[in-house]
Amino acid sequence: MKSFFAKFALILSDRAIRKRILFTLGALVIFRALAVIPIPGVDILRLESFFAENQFFGLLNIFSGGGLSSLSIVMLGVGPYITGSIIMQLLTIMFPHLKALYQEEGEIGRKKFAQYSRMLSVPLALIQSYAFLNLLARNGVLLPLTGMDMFINMLVITAGSLLLMWIGELISEFGIGNGVSLIIFAGIVSALPQALTQLTIIFDPAQIPIYIAFLAATLLVIVGVVIITEAERPIPITYAKRVRGMKVYGGVSTYLPLRLNQAGVIPIIFALSILLFPQMIASFLSGVDNATVQSISAWVLSVLNNAWVYAVAYFLLVFIFTYFYTAITFDPDMISENLQRSGAFIPGVRPGQSTSAHIARILTRLTLVGALFLSLIAVLPLAMRALTGITQLAVGGTALLIVVSVVVDLMKKVDAQVSAREY
Repeated sequence: MKSFFAKFALILSDRAIRKRILFTLGALVIFRALAVIPIPGVDILRLESFFAENQFFGLLNIFSGGGLSSLSIVMLGVGPYITGSIIMQLLTIMFPHLKALYQEEGEIGRKKFAQYSRMLSVPLALIQSYAFLNLLARNGVLLPLTGMDMFINMLVITAGSLLLMWIGELISEFGIGNGVSLIIFAGIVSALPQALTQLTIIFDPAQIPIYIAFLAATLLVIVGVVIITEAERPIPITYAKRVRGMKVYGGVSTYLPLRLNQAGVIPIIFALSILLFPQMIASFLSGVDNATVQSISAWVLSVLNNAWVYAVAYFLLVFIFTYFYTAITFDPDMISENLQRSGAFIPGVRPGQSTSAHIARILTRLTLVGALFLSLIAVLPLAMRALTGITQLAVGGTALLIVVSVVVDLMKKVDAQVSAREY
């Protein structure tokens, strides 16, 4: 406890840390101010009804930082930038040059890679803004748009997304923590007062046991997220002894940490994109003046809006994408090669292909646990809604995972700043 208060006092007294914290808070205030400025022609009642009936857009609203639910000028949030980053990482499989740029060329290569992701986010933002505006106009949420109105709104929404991306990068550089994650975090937390108000309005004393069970489940999920996020499997590593002149180098032992959840929340974003795409297409085609097309789109929408179909598809997609993303971002062959170059080896395992196979085998087992955990967290809101029958009690498993992960990461970043000042 003394250590906590000592660190807190150091944070308040240190001018550099205080400036970083104030810069982060100021940037988040600007983001929330932008998130309440709506685009023209929004029907508020139809908008609320649309989000209440559509669980896909409710989940997508998480990654927009809460801007989508109010159709603000930053309604896309940092979604296009996240999507662009994901596409760039997928392209590293097909193009060895990009893989070398991302993994082997150090900080300069990663900066170039990030620049390509920023450039890709511009056309993605234009495409997503056009799709959303068309879909919302067809559902009566927006007033009918002329060609010029559509073009202006697309430019405004795209500019808002790029502005948020810039604010996020400023937070990462001059503030504390990951800027993009903090923007999503701020959007999730900003929705809490409204959710608590709705719970107060619909409060029923007969359902107090359900509320208590809900709080217990929430605490268990938070504990589980912290444990899974922090859990890692150490693989022992030994460096071979080398004699240079009269001195002996190496011979030390360390370990290679493999995280239980290597993929983070990226598999959930992948799964949401796959589930959202057919529904957007079907909703768009429902306005076509053709009976056959309308009947097909109505059938697709009815299947996708079935709670059981959605839950099973969501669970399986998150599970599959966890393995997929881990395979992209963690290369056992490269780890084995780097160990061999530095004169390190795993005790009892031959260098080279045997080391690669050993690491891959351990990683596959760890990913199984992480994939099951992420999949359960993803479908948790549906389970809570089915058990309680209260929409407001449907714990946003994805939102909770993001909030806890960001808080844990932020605490580490603050602790690192404090430790640097102490030294």
